[in-house]
Amino acid sequence: MELENLERDLDELTRLDPFSYADRTSIIALERLAARLEFCVAQAVAAFDAGGEWAVNGARGATPWLSTRCHLPLSVARAQLRRGRALRSVPLAAEAFSAGEIGVAQIDSLVQAATGPGPDTAAAFARDEALLVEQAKTMKFAPFCAVLAYWTQLAYPDGAEESDLERRARRDVYLTKSVHDMYLGAMTLDPISGAIVSKELTRLEQQLFEADWAKAKAELGRDPKIHELWRTSAQRRADALVEMATRSASAPADARRPEPLFTVLVGWETLYGRISQLADGSVLSPATLVPWMNGAYFERIVFRPGVRAECSVRARFFTGGTRRAIEVRDHQGCTHEYCEEPVENCQIDHIVPYGQGGETTQENGRVMCPGHNRDRNGREPPDEEDG
Repeated sequence: MELENLERDLDELTRLDPFSYADRTSIIALERLAARLEFCVAQAVAAFDAGGEWAVNGARGATPWLSTRCHLPLSVARAQLRRGRALRSVPLAAEAFSAGEIGVAQIDSLVQAATGPGPDTAAAFARDEALLVEQAKTMKFAPFCAVLAYWTQLAYPDGAEESDLERRARRDVYLTKSVHDMYLGAMTLDPISGAIVSKELTRLEQQLFEADWAKAKAELGRDPKIHELWRTSAQRRADALVEMATRSASAPADARRPEPLFTVLVGWETLYGRISQLADGSVLSPATLVPWMNGAYFERIVFRPGVRAECSVRARFFTGGTRRAIEVRDHQGCTHEYCEEPVENCQIDHIVPYGQGGETTQENGRVMCPGHNRDRNGREPPDEEDG
């Protein structure tokens, strides 16, 4: 009867004009309802598995039955069953899930943290579950994952280091010649290796994009549209990879290799708590950095109130150590609540505008993307920055 009522309500909702529930409040309500429904599905799937009714059709388990009768990928069916079975082990998280306060991504991350390999992980999670669930309710998903990663390192440091070393061991590149002489491939890289390759590939792709844009603008006599460029973004990435190989092959054998720069964030209690992550936000155990010690530069920035580096407080733009310190501090990217632009595409903005007496200091600086910087100041920023 309950499901019939739910189906009737959904029938009525789907018949409405979507613009009648497309406002901000309705979207939040819909997402909460979707999370609550996922909670019910997870519970029901776990109970269905325990009840064994799937065996009536000759299935060997609930997962293949779900995959066949509900047309689900096996991975989705397994995830639903795993989620449902685990809810009892995370009661506070399950309560928040049932209320729609957190979603599938958060509950799966919390379950993974609670069922870690450490002998004391379950007890540590039970102790800290309320705090972690509160973070899941209030934080963006990426920073929340960083919180969980640090919690895991503290709850089971040996396991965290083993996990990072295992990720490093799984690195792999596959490239082979197929029919019609095309090359097919894939790659799996650990966080550090991936960051090195990704940054260079992105840099070269951007150069190719700028060249394509300039060429199209010259031919059209106006700013081109993306579809008017002669290469797609995928083609530019492919050409950027070829350019990387070409430059490698043409470099002299005795040429100096570029050393990667690692920005290592150290917490106040080591200086005050365990922090170890790359500038792009990837959380690592400290042991992961050991193999790179002899081939990379390590950057150290100490944040202390009142300490400023390399930049006058009355300078118009953020430069030198002051600028770099703010980039590292706000490494998640644009600090606008609704923006995910990475820090390398952002500018440094004065919190208290420079024109209103705001100083060029770490405390008065923040990372903002060009768009939100312009929106905030109501005009085009001069040169590179605005405040």
